Amino acid sequence: MWTEFKNFALKGNLIDIAVGFVMGAAFGKVSSAFTEGIIAPIIGQLTGDISFDKMKYIIKAAETDASGTVTTPEVAILYGSFITTVIDFLIVAFVMFMVIKAINAAKRKEEEAPAAPSKEEILLTEIRDLLKK
Repeated sequence: MWTEFKNFALKGNLIDIAVGFVMGAAFGKVSSAFTEGIIAPIIGQLTGDISFDKMKYIIKAAETDASGTVTTPEVAILYGSFITTVIDFLIVAFVMFMVIKAINAAKRKEEEAPAAPSKEEILLTEIRDLLKK
């Protein structure tokens, strides 16, 4: 059983998947940083300096006692973080679309390029043409 697992784990496909997973996680961080550092401030300026982190719909306000201590926390829908996550997803999906499109275009060019005839094929073609005469 150990040998079978070792053969499975060391197959190229599994290693490729692991590398892809690590690269995807790293790209996710880059996408999040892009969204939070560039997109969010721009949208914040367009919405009147409201940060995505502060965008929420309060269902029930927090209750405090006389000393100002929160006795019951607020209940809110944090739609700002949801918007950030959706933007992150769209960025990742678009980049993956572009990568797959480039890979497919490269495969198409590879398939369209006719293979050059080998020396044997050229020689056989010449012999055939001579025999026809």
